[in-house]
Amino acid sequence: MRLLPLAIVAMAMAFAGAADPAHAAERLIVNCFWPPQHAVCQKIMPTWGKWVEEATAGRVKISIPPKSLASPPEQWASVENGIADVAAQFNGFIANRVWGPTVAMNPFIATQDAPAMSQALWETYEKYFSDEYKGMKLLAVWVITPGALWSQTDTPVNSIEDLKSRKIWALPGTNANIMKTIGAGVVSGPAVQMNEIISRGVVDAYVGVSETSVRDFRLIPYTRSKTEFDRGIYSTSFSFLMNEKKWKALSEEDQKAIMSVSGAKFGRMAASYWVEADKTAAAELEKAGVKIVKADPQFEQALVKVGDGLTKKWIETANKRGLEGQATYEFYVNRVKELSAKKMQ
Repeated sequence: MRLLPLAIVAMAMAFAGAADPAHAAERLIVNCFWPPQHAVCQKIMPTWGKWVEEATAGRVKISIPPKSLASPPEQWASVENGIADVAAQFNGFIANRVWGPTVAMNPFIATQDAPAMSQALWETYEKYFSDEYKGMKLLAVWVITPGALWSQTDTPVNSIEDLKSRKIWALPGTNANIMKTIGAGVVSGPAVQMNEIISRGVVDAYVGVSETSVRDFRLIPYTRSKTEFDRGIYSTSFSFLMNEKKWKALSEEDQKAIMSVSGAKFGRMAASYWVEADKTAAAELEKAGVKIVKADPQFEQALVKVGDGLTKKWIETANKRGLEGQATYEFYVNRVKELSAKKMQ
């Protein structure tokens, strides 16, 4: 692990002290690595903070630093080392530690019902991989709306040949693996690095993010079209983590109160904000002239075939790590369907 700069440690300590000089309540430093204007920083974490304060009768409050205390891949480390008390971590960056939550990131199982996916993932966690988060308190998990395939040129990406001719930015994990398997040139990294790579023309297409990220990472000026699939090519899942020592220092009453507003409730709330953010971002993309292209069925089927191979590998890896791979996968997929169907009734 790269050591976090001492200046960041000092900033976190100073921020905590300045935020609550009287120590009237237990204050949790909740880190947000997204851009300050993003829904996670502006709505999701503050909403949870309000819930926590209400549930604990003001005994526990949260503070969100104005600047991230660690880079996106180091959120787990920042919480583990007490730099932040609570943070969200993209599960693709901690797959070497926890494998179970990446079940939601398998290809072509994502739907537009992000709240249902989030609740299904929490239920899957409770049933199949609740012992994976050793040394960390897991507060919640959530899954966001499916990422899409975007073209930066006037020619949409709508065939395997198109993909092979492109250099593509992709989120690490499923997206990058699909693109590499097909033979496309891949540049992979955290979403916060997208703007630098895409705006400089290093790539001419990108995959794995939805409308809200295109807007919030200021990619609209460099985007010409979106290829839309019948089935979601990919969705991202996050873990909402808390320092275990900090958690154990809380009273049992406050622990129960915090979990009453975390778990599936937090996951559905976070996912709902993402859905709404996508809707407003989609309107901005349309206004900017970004075209939506329906994927050619043969193109989608070719990608699904590649995805099936990756799902098989996911199940094999889960089995090697002591998880029930097939059962975990099937439970998650079926619960998403059941929850979505229930919503439609």
